[in-house]
Amino acid sequence: MTEPTAVRVRPATAADLPGAAAALADAFADYPWTRWVVPADDHAVRLAELQHLYLGHALAHGVVLVDDDVTGVVALVPPDVPAPDDATWARVAELHGDRVGRLADGGVAPVPDGAWTLATLGVARAGQGRGVGGALLAAALARVDAAAAPVALETSDARNVALYERHGFTTTGHVGVPAGPQVWAMVRAAR
Repeated sequence: MTEPTAVRVRPATAADLPGAAAALADAFADYPWTRWVVPADDHAVRLAELQHLYLGHALAHGVVLVDDDVTGVVALVPPDVPAPDDATWARVAELHGDRVGRLADGGVAPVPDGAWTLATLGVARAGQGRGVGGALLAAALARVDAAAAPVALETSDARNVALYERHGFTTTGHVGVPAGPQVWAMVRAAR
C-alpha cells in the first residue's frame, strides 16, 4: 500500500484564476446555494465566470491559495475588504439574472468585529477525498491566525459543517431560506 502524497499548498497567482474558477465551478455544480442563486440556464458557464470574478477580487484584497494541481482553492477576505467596482458588480448582477435578489437571503448570523470571511473553499470533484480541502483550509487559517483574527463563513451543505468543526469553527446560526437552501453560519475564534 502506498502512502498518500502530501498536498502542497501555495499562494494563487493571476495565471491560476481560470483553473481555480473552473475547479470551484465543478465543486459547486450541485451545491444548494449556487443552485439557488445562479440560474439553471447556462449554469456551469455562469458559475465559472462568477467564481473567476470573485476570486479576482479576493486575490487583489485577501488570501487565495491553491494546491499545486489547482484542483482546489480557498479564498479569505479581510474585514475591511473594499466592495468590487461598479463594472464587476454589474456583471455579477447580470450573471445572477433574476435571482440576484436571492443573494441577500444569506446573512444568517452577525459576523464578529474584525473577522475575516472564508469566501470559498472547494475542490473539483475528481480531486475530492484526498485531503486537498483540509490542507487548503489549514494553510489559510494559519495565515489568519498570524493576524489573531476570527474567521466567519456560511455553508449550505450539512456535510461541510463537520469539516469546519474539525478546524475549530462553531455554528452561530442556522436557517432554512424559504423555498431555498439551508444555511449554517459558523465562526472560528481568533487564535
